[in-house]
Amino acid sequence: MKVKKAITLVFMSVIFILMLAACGGAGEEQGASGSDDSIKGDSKENGKTIKFMHLWPEGSSAQHHKIVQDIVNDFESENDGIKVDIEVLSNEQYKDKLKVLSTSDELPDVGMTWAAGFLEPYVNGNKFATLDDIVDGELKDSFVAGTTEAYALDGNTYGLPLELNIVSVYYNKAIFEEHGLEAPSTSEELKNVVEILNENGIEPIALGNKDRWTGSLWYMYFADRIGGGDVLTQAINREGTFEDPALIQAAAEVQTLVGMDAFVKGFNGLSDEEAKSMFMNEQAAMYLIATWDLPNYTTNEEVPQEFRDSVGYFPFPTVEGNGDLNSFVGGPGVGLFVSEDSEVKEEAKQFVAYFVDKWGERSVTDVGVIPATKIDTDALDLPQMYSDILNDLNNASTITLFADVQMSADTAQVHLDQIQALFGEEVTPEDFAKAHEEALANE
Repeated sequence: MKVKKAITLVFMSVIFILMLAACGGAGEEQGASGSDDSIKGDSKENGKTIKFMHLWPEGSSAQHHKIVQDIVNDFESENDGIKVDIEVLSNEQYKDKLKVLSTSDELPDVGMTWAAGFLEPYVNGNKFATLDDIVDGELKDSFVAGTTEAYALDGNTYGLPLELNIVSVYYNKAIFEEHGLEAPSTSEELKNVVEILNENGIEPIALGNKDRWTGSLWYMYFADRIGGGDVLTQAINREGTFEDPALIQAAAEVQTLVGMDAFVKGFNGLSDEEAKSMFMNEQAAMYLIATWDLPNYTTNEEVPQEFRDSVGYFPFPTVEGNGDLNSFVGGPGVGLFVSEDSEVKEEAKQFVAYFVDKWGERSVTDVGVIPATKIDTDALDLPQMYSDILNDLNNASTITLFADVQMSADTAQVHLDQIQALFGEEVTPEDFAKAHEEALANE
């Protein structure tokens, strides 16, 4: 499936309702079980076990991890005879293992997926079960408009979204103030900030491009600011081309920043977790990331209050006078799937519906992320940055879905490899564009 256009104000109106109510993600593999006496395997006496795999390790996503465990514990206590057996992996480990398990027909009963192009091969391979019965039943009218559509293929829904995300530049206000800097609104101002920080021996931007999707965020924003909110999506769905001058210039802008030493040393060999740590340990002044990291700057009590107070954010700057500061890269975040081959499919669907329902408000109050389900935030005490992000969503003119999510798996692999090569100055902007065209032509 190709996403035919950027996610726009189709679901922004519902987020506006959310706003009115408010006004009136440790790299190691971990294992855990839903309760102390939960078991591995498919049954215990006359009970059943749901195998659940997620990507929020306790070390790097403590609050997410805790909510998951709490929801699992509550589900087990309310459903006698059903146990949930949990496996936890970091983001990239999770993606790799999901591929391996799918080839051997050993997917967990419930797991996490991304939208659009990511889930397409699993759906085409008959690996994910349809969830329309839940969307039209227990959770009818529960989701923000436009979110479940990103998990649909040929009119059927194969994933239930948990989050909405938009990408912004987070920055250390204390470092900026110390050097007389202000949050930039144009690319020229951003380059000036980079130069001053470098002159003072401060790493400007944390980037872990070993994971590659992190660099794609920078490229996507340059494409948006130079060519508009639909130029990249049109190139992907073949209504346009990657050899569009705007997309070639976007690649050139990336290499301009690389040539200025805008990113931390060794960025192409660092993981996103390592880059995040550099920003949070005040070893870099800026960090481009989505709102799934918002808890670290608002509600995460494991993060020192002094640091949280020092973090601000700004929209990605305009480029040469072009671009709309209210246009964002983002979209629905991870969602839940149920394996088509699950031996406990009905119980798995029961768990997924329960999880989504409980996740909504708790993800706001306990984690500080933006859920994909509608919630009544009237009585909630929201951190200022959280409220500001909601306001950004309310005023968004366009939200363009992550490029690698829009693409088929094979093309996404080419895109991510080319992103790393672009940042490593191993390809020219023109060759970068050509590689994408060739990959899309071979689909």
